[in-house]
Amino acid sequence: MRLRNIPRARETIQAHPAVVKNPELQKGCWAQVFGNGRPVRIEIGMGKGRFIMNMAKAHPEYNFIGIERYSSVLLRAVEKYDTEEFRELTNVRFICMDAMEISDVFAPGEVERIYLNFSDPWPKARHARRRLTSKEFLARYERVLKEDGLLEFKTDNTGLFEFSLEQIEEAGWTLLAHTYDLHHNEELNQGNIMTEYEEKFSAKGNPINKLIAAYTVMEERR
Repeated sequence: MRLRNIPRARETIQAHPAVVKNPELQKGCWAQVFGNGRPVRIEIGMGKGRFIMNMAKAHPEYNFIGIERYSSVLLRAVEKYDTEEFRELTNVRFICMDAMEISDVFAPGEVERIYLNFSDPWPKARHARRRLTSKEFLARYERVLKEDGLLEFKTDNTGLFEFSLEQIEEAGWTLLAHTYDLHHNEELNQGNIMTEYEEKFSAKGNPINKLIAAYTVMEERR
């Protein structure tokens, strides 16, 4: 997908207090960034930020970090943050970075939960390693998640969802729950916070898939 370049995006992001500049310098020190020792949860590919800001609003007992690769998209998130609805939030920060660099930014065990919402499906087989639920990315998450840390993934792309289920198993993670129709699953839909994409897709009658998986440190990895 080609994104429209917004000339003021980088300048605005660099000046915004909720955006962490040079995040690699905060590795192992995110408790200091937030000024508390609450568990850290991150969303990779947060888009315009509605999900993570609503999560931060609903769960002040956690710290949230939204990761977005594209400055033009992150700009929309910080603009949303500056609205009356979200600007008082103190438990959310933003980073502009590529998810492949995640272990350069977070120390082992520093992340309690990872959210992936409507990630790019990279439909061509030769691009499978770029999918955020591939074994290659799961290995990256293992480097930053605490033991028994969770991954939550939502998508309307059933092919990507089935690929993700296979990758979870092959990577040795534990699949805790999954559904092919989130909004009709009373247990998994409880407390569900929707993204912009989720509202759009579900309004068209598309079922939403969701899985929750846990990373467990096996004895041979200790």
